[in-house]
Amino acid sequence: MSQEQTYIMLKPDAVRRQLMGQIISRIEAKGYQITALKMMTLDQEIVGEHYAHLLDKPFYPELAAYMTSGPVVGMIVEGPEVVAGMRQMMGPTNALEAPAGTIRGDYAHSISENIIHGSDSLENAQIEINRFFK
Repeated sequence: MSQEQTYIMLKPDAVRRQLMGQIISRIEAKGYQITALKMMTLDQEIVGEHYAHLLDKPFYPELAAYMTSGPVVGMIVEGPEVVAGMRQMMGPTNALEAPAGTIRGDYAHSISENIIHGSDSLENAQIEINRFFK
């Protein structure tokens, strides 16, 4: 199995609810390595770049307001098959559909505040790592 890198972001609700340590512990317990980590506050420009595929959606203004409402924690996570592994650990975007045992199933309250972001492909992982860890 080859080592991969992915970008993981703990969203403002994870930081606000002091879930960072619990989520990071789960990532480490899975055997993945966090090779970079930083807390940052996102501005409208980087949110627009990150969610460019959603700019024309009616919920985008609410998403942008949420993502700029407080600090986030960005991480580069490495390990074998880490993109797929982290997506499985996170659970579906809609927290109401996320099974118990997944990060969203255990901690998220709604689709609009769903605790965590993870890259959905190796290609997007590199784009997102470059975006947030210039």
